[in-house]
Amino acid sequence: MNFPGKTAIMGGGSWATALAKIIMSARTDINWYMRRPDRIEDFKRMKHNPAYLSSILFDTSRIRFYSDINEAVNDSDTLIFATPSPFLKQHLNRLTVPISDKWVVSAIKGIVPDENLLITDYFTEYCGVPEDRIAIIAGPSHAEEVALERLSYLTIACRNKDNAEKFSHIFANSYVKCSCSQDVTGIEYASVLKNVYAIVAGICHGMKYGDNFQAVFLSNAIKEMQHFLDAVHVFERDITNSAYLGDLLVTAYSRYSRNRTFGSMIGKGYSVKTAQLEMEMIAEGYYGTKCIHEINAKYRADIPILEALYGILYERRSPTTIIHQLTENFK
Repeated sequence: MNFPGKTAIMGGGSWATALAKIIMSARTDINWYMRRPDRIEDFKRMKHNPAYLSSILFDTSRIRFYSDINEAVNDSDTLIFATPSPFLKQHLNRLTVPISDKWVVSAIKGIVPDENLLITDYFTEYCGVPEDRIAIIAGPSHAEEVALERLSYLTIACRNKDNAEKFSHIFANSYVKCSCSQDVTGIEYASVLKNVYAIVAGICHGMKYGDNFQAVFLSNAIKEMQHFLDAVHVFERDITNSAYLGDLLVTAYSRYSRNRTFGSMIGKGYSVKTAQLEMEMIAEGYYGTKCIHEINAKYRADIPILEALYGILYERRSPTTIIHQLTENFK
């Protein structure tokens, strides 16, 4: 099969829309799967995604839309998944056609709940996609800034080095620079953990902790991230690279960060449930916290920040008490 062949965006959210903009800057046309037919009709009529990043105008004559996932997969060679991790299994359960012979790119920053599997592992174990045909996209990159064509950097990771380079050519353009890595497992876990730590950063912001504290908090968070990554996947990685530290910083500091926003609401006194209801988008770190907590039962890495957040989100412990306890151990 020629690479990348016919390329499909799988998902209708903000990151899916930003990726479609990137890809269409270099390709003549794309396929695009969205679950809701009404959104597709609105998109065609308005020439933009009606729900996300509406400032991006598309030439819809270059897009073939699908509301049937099987038709989209059948007509495509490369599948770029950009759906929230809690919904991925639901989408894939609708598949009646195989994807084992496809090229797969995951732009999902999460873990499959219940299975507690990284996205790439799920594609391999449940969909039969070979490891060397799967790539992941890591930041630091917010969809909103891609929409504005502000200079952004992506890391494309694949276990096969040559294929990582091939995948990177899909996304590189005048305002997106790409680098490559083979640390698929480490970067996937880092992408989950940075959302977790961004929620804590948001909680602290909501509680009026200042920039001085946030700097110390993030210094401790990146050390905790490295400790966990070294426990679950031995790899010669530089934790200061943008796929790890950079993605953590932008997610913890940016006003575009939904995880930071979610945490800030909790820090201001919202209950977890109320904050979730008022959020228009999924805060992946909520689900990632529980997944990492359960995964770490095997590895027993020392991850006090994550465990503190688990206590706040799932055990209804007081954010004031928990954060105060954390600060006593920071350096």
